[in-house]
Amino acid sequence: MSSTYIRDGRAPIPKKEVTSKTMSSIRAKNTKPELALRKALFANGLSGYRLHWKKAPGKPDVSYPGIKLAIFVHGCFWHRCPYSNPPFPKSHKRFWQQKFKKNIERDARKKHNLENEGWKVIIIWECQIKNDLQNCVDIIKNSK
Repeated sequence: MSSTYIRDGRAPIPKKEVTSKTMSSIRAKNTKPELALRKALFANGLSGYRLHWKKAPGKPDVSYPGIKLAIFVHGCFWHRCPYSNPPFPKSHKRFWQQKFKKNIERDARKKHNLENEGWKVIIIWECQIKNDLQNCVDIIKNSK
């Protein structure tokens, strides 16, 4: 039995149903890399953080309001990682170019707004978490 996916009109209809199923399962919050980082932070004694704190500009994934430290966990595909250089979708190229451009501009705007309010901003990429989680924790620990 096949599931029916409700379209909201923001993205073109994929050619394959499996693509639609995959895309609809992607989360904006509490992603696997984000959960892995938070678990590691807690295990290393770096608790006391806030999640998606609404009082911080851009609602960082993890924030330490007392010391004004904001951490964004970026997915390599969606935010166009400079380290892993993810492949570009083969269909609907113009849509994806515009989508990625808007994501990158939004990320820069969030970072700029936080820094203007005196926050230190750390960007942790999905591939960095997969390759060396402890190094990511150390970066954050050394920034506190």
